[in-house]
Amino acid sequence: PLRPGIHLFCTLSVMGVDLIAGGRSKQKKRTYAPSPNPYQSLLVKLYRFLARRTNSEFNKVVLKRLFQSKINRAPLSLRKLIAFTQGKTDKIAVLVDTITDDVRALEVPALKVCALRFTEGARARIEKHGGQCLTFDQLALLEPTGANTVLLRGPRNSREAVKHFGPAPGVPGSHTKPYVRSKGRKFERARGRRSSCGYKK
Repeated sequence: PLRPGIHLFCTLSVMGVDLIAGGRSKQKKRTYAPSPNPYQSLLVKLYRFLARRTNSEFNKVVLKRLFQSKINRAPLSLRKLIAFTQGKTDKIAVLVDTITDDVRALEVPALKVCALRFTEGARARIEKHGGQCLTFDQLALLEPTGANTVLLRGPRNSREAVKHFGPAPGVPGSHTKPYVRSKGRKFERARGRRSSCGYKK
């Protein structure tokens, strides 16, 4: 019991965002590689160190791409690799994903290529023609700042799913691929698809 004349003051603490400490985290990009691959985790450690200790934009980009999802890290075919490195065969081609073989590439020059992975056929063909297949730890020893390299990316929008994105199929000016049960005479071949049914698009 309190003596008369003495009032009890209680302070209510209200939860909130500590703006002095910098507010809530607005960071939306990945800061780690979710892959269970231990080799990739070690590469992240290596390129995190290089991005911090060297003033090289190359290392920051490689680190960012090591975090990316599989959809955003598209593979590159041997044919595209040859096209992108034309006139730059003295430099090291760098791709943070897989190099795949391509039978349409008839002549393979002597290339120095660094990638996360090579398919068996691609590796055999590059090495057969006097080229080199490097890993990223080997690249870090050869070119720690990314000098004398060509950083490449695979075609991200070549997936089948991307063909179905965009304005609805049938809308004027739309080139979006429709989801059709099957491809044949009976499926989506009526109005707008033949002159005898209204018009032909």
